[in-house]
Amino acid sequence: MTAPQEKRRKNKGPLVVTANRLWDGAVVYRTADGTWSTELPAARIVTSPEDAERLLESALADERHAIGAYAAPVTQDSGVVVPANLREHIRRNGPTIALPSPRVSEGSANVRL
Repeated sequence: MTAPQEKRRKNKGPLVVTANRLWDGAVVYRTADGTWSTELPAARIVTSPEDAERLLESALADERHAIGAYAAPVTQDSGVVVPANLREHIRRNGPTIALPSPRVSEGSANVRL
């Protein structure tokens, strides 16, 4: 399986650079001013491979704030920026199904999650 950062040159169309914030693991997006935001609409959207490469290089150099940066495809639906694939949708919105909540019974010493 190819890692997302190795696929960056294969992506066509609008792209954003995404990573995980270092101190809490939150999904973040590279902005036009070179900072990180947890809001996808704040991300700088690029359309050329050269712009994507430059944005990605600057993001990869910023390992004090975010790690694992790579280019991810997006689309614009009625002016709203949305992830263009399932992986990015899940990273941004969480699981696609409701997860069961663990139930702890009284007197239970060991609970498996």
